[in-house]
Formats: sequence, C-alpha cells, structure tokens
Amino acid sequence: MSAAAKPQRTVVVTGGSRGIGRAVCLAFADTQTHVFFNYHSAGGAADKTLKMIAAAGGQATALQADVSSESQVSAFFKRVLEKSGRVDVLVNNAGVTRDQLLVRMKTGDWDTVLDTNLKGTFLCCRAVAKTMMKQRYGRIINLTSVVAFSGNPGQANYAASKAGIAGLTRAVARELASRGITANAVAPGFVETDMTAGLSENARAAMVDQIPLGRVGTPEDVAAAVTFLASDQAAYITGQVIHVSGGMYM
Repeated sequence: MSAAAKPQRTVVVTGGSRGIGRAVCLAFADTQTHVFFNYHSAGGAADKTLKMIAAAGGQATALQADVSSESQVSAFFKRVLEKSGRVDVLVNNAGVTRDQLLVRMKTGDWDTVLDTNLKGTFLCCRAVAKTMMKQRYGRIINLTSVVAFSGNPGQANYAASKAGIAGLTRAVARELASRGITANAVAPGFVETDMTAGLSENARAAMVDQIPLGRVGTPEDVAAAVTFLASDQAAYITGQVIHVSGGMYM
C-alpha cells in the first residue's frame, strides 16, 4: 500500500496550547497526521498553536475541554471520533500545580491537582480504549514527572498525582497489550515552561545544580521522547517510564 493510501493518523494531545503540549503537537505536524488538542481556558494560546502547526505543514483542531470533567472528556472525544473515526495516539499532557507545604496545603488544592493530573489521565485513557481495541492498534503516552520518583518539598499533591500516573500507565499497558496497544510514560525533569518561568534566579540556579547535564530541559526534549514512543520503532516497548531530566533522577 502506498503512503498516500494509508489512513490519516489521528493524534490527540491534552493541554496542547502551550509549553510541552505545544511542542508535542508541533512534533507530530505533518501532512499525514491530524492533531486534536484541548485547551482549558479561552485565550490566544490555542490559536497560536494552530497557526504554528499549519505553518509546519500539519493539520489541527483545537477544542475547549476540562480533562477533570467526565462529561467534557466524553464530549471532546465524541467530537474527535466524529471528525476522524479513529485515535492512533493519545498523549496525556494536561496538568496543573498548586504548590504548598503539606501542613499548609488546602484540601481543595489537593483535589484540583489530583483531579486534573491523575483523574484526567484516567478519563482520557478510558475514552480511547475501546476505539483502540477495535483498531487493534494504539499508542498511549502519559506525562508523569521526575518528582513522582524523587519527591519534592511543597509538591505532595503534584508528586502523588504523577506517581499515580506511572502506576496507571503500567496497569493500562498490561490490560491492552494483547490488542496491539502500548502504554508508556515520559517523566520530564526541570523544563522551561510557564510553570517554571516564575522561579527566582536563585531557585533556578539551585535546580540546575542538581542536573548532571548542567542545563534546563526544553519542551522539544520532551516531545522527542513522546514521538519516539508513538513510532513504529517503539512497538516492543510498553509499561515503561522514560526519564527526560538531564540525569536529575537516575
């Protein structure tokens, strides 16, 4: 079968309007791929991502949805399937932080982080499972974090949510492997994003001191690992966590 005769690949990226999510969307941008991504808040970031994907020769659709909402996730994937009929790759990237020391952390901040990061990943994995099983093909890549393995003061909620994602990934990998579906995770370290932009110079220098490669990561560093796990070259890899942290965690 010629390349032109192959069905168009459908890639879904959550939280694709900025940062790592935008870099992932751009990494998938080509004429044979339609990228769907969600964004939580209205604004110009999603439009900018759409323009950047188009400029790179790709096709994309942006839809507003809150991944912590079961009804909104269902509506989001209904739209995707109505338009494309399939989901080949799911990248669960959407995430939030509400940092605070344990003794001062509000229950609401715990719930917000767990609902978005962990529950949102679960809802999206569940939403694509039946479609991928019918296709007998699929790639699921979940974004966890270095702090899921190392811990970090002030991030009990974030670390717990990301550790949960690592466990969820392994369970999904075991459940879906017989249908030709792989599930893996990528654990970024200190990456230059909106989440880290507000750090003081002293805090940034202290963080870089912990990185053997001696530099902050880029969203593109993370996107490269994601696209590898979505590729045919990674067909025999499942249930794994790839650390993209410059050696911050070994």
